[in-house]
Formats: sequence, structure tokens, C-alpha cells
Amino acid sequence: MTGSVIDLRSDTITRPTAAMRRAMAEAEVGDDVYREDPTVRLLEERAAERLGKQAALFVPSGTMGNQIAINLWTRPGQEVVLEDRSHILDYEMAQMAAFSGVLARPIPSQDGMPTAGQYRAAIRPPTAYVARTGLFALENPHNFAGGTIASQTEVEAIGTVAREHRLRVHLDGARLFNAAVALSTSAAELAGPCDSVMVCLSKGLGAPIGSILAGPADFIDEAWRVRKRLGGGMRQVGVIAAAGIIALEKQVDRLADDHALAQRLAQRIAAIPGLVADPARVHTNIVIFEAAPGGPGGAEIAGRWRQSGVLCLVAGERKVRAVTCYEVGPTEIDAAADRLRAAMGA
Repeated sequence: MTGSVIDLRSDTITRPTAAMRRAMAEAEVGDDVYREDPTVRLLEERAAERLGKQAALFVPSGTMGNQIAINLWTRPGQEVVLEDRSHILDYEMAQMAAFSGVLARPIPSQDGMPTAGQYRAAIRPPTAYVARTGLFALENPHNFAGGTIASQTEVEAIGTVAREHRLRVHLDGARLFNAAVALSTSAAELAGPCDSVMVCLSKGLGAPIGSILAGPADFIDEAWRVRKRLGGGMRQVGVIAAAGIIALEKQVDRLADDHALAQRLAQRIAAIPGLVADPARVHTNIVIFEAAPGGPGGAEIAGRWRQSGVLCLVAGERKVRAVTCYEVGPTEIDAAADRLRAAMGA
């Protein structure tokens, strides 16, 4: 590896800000298993308000938040309808089957969001020989579609289909605040058609750990019990929740800077001979690109870039993913693009 390392693997590399560290040091704490940590309670109240839901629960990870929702909205033997590249399907270790006894019914899409018609068509008929549909799951923005943002009109239509069939909708909104900033709207507006929503505090918002699961008050009461069943009971966790409060209050608006840098990187990559990138598809802070036909695969591109000191992730047989966050600035983005050009022999 040559040159200073530029890390574009994920926005999970963000470290707590100085304001977060101060808040963590000064946080008032209590035993959260007894629901006695005042800083956690404050975080949950503010998160529920930001997400437009009755209540919220602080959980250690986004995966746990998603899986709690699936467990509560379904019964064993049912199916969860979701997009075929979604995080819940591909990166949560089949936990919906292992913990909740449900199966995935994946449906394809071009941009990470199947249509309401596709969701409707995936609903199983009420017969005695097929699994029943239990839940619709969405992901917005969609990670491995390149951070693309779902059409709110389509999300609302999916919610309508779900209500017609007495189904619930869970939103994996790990980077939902990115989508809200990109659209100049609120996270509550985007999550409105969904019964529950999970958002991460530890990605572009910069908290060191934690996610929020939000939904109806009775749902969150039960979610607290399921969190404990999964080993997610935490004690004096206000020292971490304090960082989450700063994340919600101070870090949301600055996500626009990450989006601008992702656009800058996508435009630079699109100008490199032999590589294909579409800046128009970069809605948030994720850039996915690939070699032109006949060129190297994703693993080889990532390996070449790594040798030049830039870390990224392979996003498919031919695709590479790069993610921007506040740990990298314009100078690093330009250097990363220059190194990629050199690595591709352009």
C-alpha cells in the first residue's frame, strides 16, 4: 500500500465529535434495563419526535432494530416481502429465519425500490398450501443500489397496499436522514407510510454506537422485551445515548456535505477511461461504479485502489462501493480519484 490511507469503505468509520465526547463524559445515567437511564429516555423521546412516531427504543445496532421489528410484526411460518439486495436479506445472517421463523420473499428492482404493484403481486393467496405473507420491508435509501432514494409516492402506495391486506410495513432507514437532507424534507415525512422504522446513529451522524427503532407505543413496549431476549439489555448506557442526542441535534444538516463529496467523486470516476459511474444515480453519500465491459472485476479494481492507499468495498462481481463521510474532505476525495485513475492505467 502506498501513500496516506483514505478510507472510503463506509460512513461507519466516523469517530465521535468533540461535542459528543463532552456530552458522553457529562451524561446523567441510570440502569437502562430498569428503564431508569434519563439520557436514554431523552434520546428516545427526541428520536420518536424526529421520526413522527409515538415512541422509540435505543438498540445497539441497526440489525437488532430490524430483527426486533420483524419478530413483532410476523408469526413463524410467514414470509417477509422485501427487495432482493436489501440489507435485511443479505447482511443480517438469516436472522429472520433463525430467530423469528419466517422466510424472505425477495423481489427484484433496478434502483432498490420495487413498485407497489410488485409488492401486491408478492402477497400469497389465502390457501392452505403456501406460506402466508406477514410483512412488507423497505430500505430507504438503499445501500447496495448506490444510496438511491425511494419515490415517496411509491412508498405511500406500498403502504396503501399493505393496509388493504392488513399487513404492516417496516422501513430499514439506516441512512434515512441522508434521504431527508437530500430531499429537503423530514425523516418523519419519509417514514410516515410505514408502521415502524429503524435509523442508525453510528453512520454519517457519527455516534460511536447505536440505532433507533420507532413505531406505535405498544409496539415499542414489546420491542423492549424482545431487545432483552436478544441480549440487548444495557445498563448505564446514557454515556452512549448522549452521543446519539448530539447526532440528532447537530449532525443531520451537515450530511449535505457528504452528498456533495459523493457527487464530486462520482464525476471524477466517470471521467476515468475504462470505468463506468453515473453521477445522476448518486442521491446521497454512496458511489457504486464498475469497469467498462471487458474490464477487470470489482475485486481487482478494489485491490488496485487499495494498493494505492484507498480503501473501499466490493459491491458485486463487477462493482465497487465508495462511501463519503466527515472523516474525508475534498482533498482526500480528489486524491482518491487521482489514485484510481493511476491504478487503472489511465
